[in-house]
Amino acid sequence: MPTFIAEIHQNEYLAEGATEVNAIVTVTAVGSGPTPARASAANGASAAEIVIIDTSGSMSMPRVKWRSAVEATEAAIDSIRAGVRFAVIAGTHEAKVVYPDGGGLVAADDQTRAEAKRAVGRLAPAGGTAIGSWLTAARECFAAAAPGAICHAILLTDGQNEHETVATFDRAVAACEGVFQCDCRGVGTDWEVSELRKVATTLLGTVDIIAEPSGLVADFTAMIDAAMGRDIGSVALRLWTPQGATVAFVKQVAPTIVDLTARAAPGGAQAVDYPTGAWGAESRDYHVCIRVPAHAVGDEMAAGRVSLMVGDEVAGQGLIRAVWTDDRSLSTRISREVAHYTGETELMEAIQTGLLARRDGDEATATLKLGRAVQLAAQSSDTTKLELLSGLVEVEDAATGTVRLKRAVSDEDEMTLDTRSTKTMRLKPPA
Repeated sequence: MPTFIAEIHQNEYLAEGATEVNAIVTVTAVGSGPTPARASAANGASAAEIVIIDTSGSMSMPRVKWRSAVEATEAAIDSIRAGVRFAVIAGTHEAKVVYPDGGGLVAADDQTRAEAKRAVGRLAPAGGTAIGSWLTAARECFAAAAPGAICHAILLTDGQNEHETVATFDRAVAACEGVFQCDCRGVGTDWEVSELRKVATTLLGTVDIIAEPSGLVADFTAMIDAAMGRDIGSVALRLWTPQGATVAFVKQVAPTIVDLTARAAPGGAQAVDYPTGAWGAESRDYHVCIRVPAHAVGDEMAAGRVSLMVGDEVAGQGLIRAVWTDDRSLSTRISREVAHYTGETELMEAIQTGLLARRDGDEATATLKLGRAVQLAAQSSDTTKLELLSGLVEVEDAATGTVRLKRAVSDEDEMTLDTRSTKTMRLKPPA
């Protein structure tokens, strides 16, 4: 069985009376990856893939968008490994399984790939948009997957979810949680970031904007390649805490920020499980915050134990400690990792709050929050975020966060900043 290495980064020393313990847990999958032998075993019948392509009427404008979407879907089909069961769903105001005929899943080989591409080539854009129905159709298709299969979907849309109620959409998303993971892409600038973010966050996937249709083929191929590289099924991060302690929050903080706190499920005595989805050869970071009873100076305790669970097997562990001291040089020391990801989370929140204020016409709050985002990005040398922010503000002094809102802002710049606000920068090793 593949193993996980859990590295704990924290300042375990607390001042007298302190009760909050913070730690960054870096989890690395070891002995994983798409080697030929593992790919044959793990990515054959035990993997399933669905491509959901928006075929609503708006996909025909401009025509290059539709051609690129078809080419990207065909490229994704070609990238599915032999033996992996797959399907293609066309989405409008309803969902239609266009391949295999009759629904379900079919194993990928030269013949079925060619048949699927021919079915996609016969599609024509027409109709509306009801994303919840597309997800429901995918969930029903995945019911034909082998027990324990790693199920993954790609969802592409160019529009907003206009042809079903918010309640219907929310129920559909919730029903898919734990069934499959879903990477979402919006092409153009007429779709709603919050809708695709809800799908991606709930289904442990990613969301991004493809502003130019020409980028679809490369992005679809990359998503399929990443999915084919995941050979460890559903993994849970189990957090044990002692009597009297409570979990304040558990968040994935790299490569993207995802709050897992509300997803806690019972994991045994004094323990809860948080879903992390499927894994390949990769590393992710999690911020764990635990509140413990105050202890006397000199006392120490295990504040928490992190275990990586593959099914019922423990694949890796790490211990979070708390030690009370009256030495201020120890208790005031800041963990580089905790400080970095606290800043990354604040940066995300500043961007999203600033964008919302800007849309609401609250220029004072938008200027304050986007200025703070510029300051935080400058402090962490996050040139990517600084470049994205420059599409919305004129930076007068990055160090102090002094900015002016731009009057003319493109939809592409605003949506790109919003979509990528949850992506984080990994902490560089110390010089």
